[in-house]
Amino acid sequence: MAVKTPGPSKAYVPPNLALRLTRLLLGIASFLFLFYTVGHYLTGWPFPTPLDLLRIAAAVLVGGGVGLVFARFWPLPPEPGFERIFRIFFLLLPALVLGYGLQILLSANQALSLIVPLSAWLASGLIVRLPQEGQKSPPEARK
Repeated sequence: MAVKTPGPSKAYVPPNLALRLTRLLLGIASFLFLFYTVGHYLTGWPFPTPLDLLRIAAAVLVGGGVGLVFARFWPLPPEPGFERIFRIFFLLLPALVLGYGLQILLSANQALSLIVPLSAWLASGLIVRLPQEGQKSPPEARK
């Protein structure tokens, strides 16, 4: 029996994917830490405790993992269109449910149900599908 060897990948996976994902998730978490800290001084929200910061970090990590796994199965299309819209809906619905579950499980005051889909959406854009043969790549099509 002949063994099939996989063909060339039809998606662009950056060679430093772990570094890019780490930088993205650290950036999202840092922005949210700052957001909740500034919110304390401007609106009177409770000051974020270390436990609150851990909850936010956990939500960002879960969302980033969901987005990366989703991007492995359905990479971002090279061109804008309806496929991207459907892809976002299919990504955000499970991420939103996961966020609600995480918010209930951790009994958090923060909007973890929105943090998980946000980080999933941003992380899912790291892997991009390459244009099919015979089509121009998006930068060439703009010229």
